[in-house]
Amino acid sequence: MDEFNVMTTILSKTDNYRWRIVALLFFATTINYIDRQVLSLIMIDPAFKAEFNFSKTELGYIDAAFKAAYALGFLVVGSLIDKFGTRLGFIFSISFWSVAAMSHALAKGFMGFAAARFGLGLGESGHFPGAIKTIAEWFPKKERSLATGIFNSGANIGAIAAPLMVPFIAINYGWRWAFIITGALGFVWLIFWYIIYKKPEEAPISDAELNYIKADGELPVKPIPWIQLFPHKQTWAFVAGKFFCDPIWWFYLTWLPMFFNDNTNLDRKLDLKSIGLPFLIIYVISDLGSIVGGWFSSYLIKKGWSTNDARKTTMLICALCVVPIFYAAITNNFWIAIAIISLATAAHQANSANVYTLVSDMFPKQAIASVTGIGGMFGALGGVLLAALSGVIIESTGSYVPMFLIGSCSYLVALLIIHILVPKLEYVNIK
Repeated sequence: MDEFNVMTTILSKTDNYRWRIVALLFFATTINYIDRQVLSLIMIDPAFKAEFNFSKTELGYIDAAFKAAYALGFLVVGSLIDKFGTRLGFIFSISFWSVAAMSHALAKGFMGFAAARFGLGLGESGHFPGAIKTIAEWFPKKERSLATGIFNSGANIGAIAAPLMVPFIAINYGWRWAFIITGALGFVWLIFWYIIYKKPEEAPISDAELNYIKADGELPVKPIPWIQLFPHKQTWAFVAGKFFCDPIWWFYLTWLPMFFNDNTNLDRKLDLKSIGLPFLIIYVISDLGSIVGGWFSSYLIKKGWSTNDARKTTMLICALCVVPIFYAAITNNFWIAIAIISLATAAHQANSANVYTLVSDMFPKQAIASVTGIGGMFGALGGVLLAALSGVIIESTGSYVPMFLIGSCSYLVALLIIHILVPKLEYVNIK
């Protein structure tokens, strides 16, 4: 499916305003992933390496700074979005992370880059809690996984755009301008968000669309504090999905450029000039995975499957598709590695669309951003742990095999824990 054609079609329909909101979230997610991936590409730029010459251990710690801030942000950002609303939440979040992204250009050494990554992680922590809450406000349950899959596919578009944009900018204008230009994109997006976004009750939509959005008939309640969410097993099921799966995706984003640049097993290596096409292949395929994963569970529900069976069956298929990823670190065939990694990243994105949708399946709207924040925090904590270990393990062993083995089994472990905690997806009735 061509996401840009989808966006063009839905923006032209005045009776489907909710899809305009998805389009905004899609482009915000794209910018989010462009900004977080710039450094991983700049790390293989010869001019950057000559200036800083970071070890893999240092790069791992710099990456861990981003995840630590991401986790810290989730301590408060979800509840703040629930309190102040998605409109203001996004304005603050994307402004903060855009400034932090541009600040990389001023960094002078290890501490400078660690500080810039910390600021970027703090700002970006507001994106997904706000996006998931927006979907819950604008869509009935039966469309949420599809809408989530569409906006979440922006992660792959960002991952595609970055290897195409960043090398061109770095080669022609220098690596600092890569951070400045990509960081400025967020401020462009804010103009459209400010003009277009409103709550359904305040937006220029038809009564028919408003009734469709409100079809689930959920009654409004006050924002729910985290302390009331922790005792529920549904919260910990979502935490498991994030803790075991998010760090693997972040490992791909951070380390794949280095993997293809210095992996001695492969019969071909990539540099800044040649990285574009292979990464285009990987993330186009993973982009399709995001949309197909969201569509498939929705399709099963429309065919009469229970929400529980539809979500978990889709997640099981995704988990099995990731298992072969370990072979990418063993093979010496470049294109086999590309194919296996493409399958794994597509499966991750399909799985992610369904994991996010579990929150709206089990919690009232006013708790969604907070629950998403809790899960995101634990996902980021898992990312901190894996990021700190990645550089040490790769540098000490001289191999990427241990890291890819972790990726092979993480999704099955996550699904097993989710199923143990919630054998049936049950709605949480919080007073």
